[in-house]
Amino acid sequence: MSETPEPIPDADEAPEPEGPTPPAAALPTWSELPGGEAAALEAVLMVIDEPVAAARLATVLDVPEPRVRELLAQLAAEYRGEADGVRPRGFELREVGGGWRLYSAAAFAPAVERLVLDGQTARLTQASLETLAVVAYRQPVSRGRISAIRGVNVDGVVRTLLARGLIEEAGQDGDSGATLYRTSGYFLERMGLASLEELPPLAPYLPDIEALDDVDGTAR
Repeated sequence: MSETPEPIPDADEAPEPEGPTPPAAALPTWSELPGGEAAALEAVLMVIDEPVAAARLATVLDVPEPRVRELLAQLAAEYRGEADGVRPRGFELREVGGGWRLYSAAAFAPAVERLVLDGQTARLTQASLETLAVVAYRQPVSRGRISAIRGVNVDGVVRTLLARGLIEEAGQDGDSGATLYRTSGYFLERMGLASLEELPPLAPYLPDIEALDDVDGTAR
């Protein structure tokens, strides 16, 4: 008499493995990875959209500030291709306006500009650029004195620069009561400068404000 074949167990009724299930391997934290501190710092730098101070980075990473500054210097040198066996990168790490941020390397600015502008007009008009230059080199300065230097009314241009965050109010003139303007931290960031001392020496080519006829600068 033939034997009856044993039924094939249903997939839902598959036998459980013998013994306890081993726990899933825990992923290592970044501090346990080789070069984890530098990698974590890079990860943070990749997502910021404005310069961040070393002290802030140290707090975020829970790493002593001197160590963060050491890592920042190492990364900056590495990106410039100064480390052995490392090619220069298309980006660089710079300290600007009291903080650190990744920027595209200056050597590749033409390619970046073609992508960003793509045939569009410049973000600032010539009038805005000229007004911004006057503020940068003669700050703090009133709107009336800017008009005297440029020879045109600058009310609309000043409002544009204020709206874009490139300049800011800097108190009032003690004699006329006119609002004074100066460049902002955002201006330093966009120009890639750590301080105003890094501005090119163009001031001697602008007329001396003190020698100009006194102008009523009450416009705000």
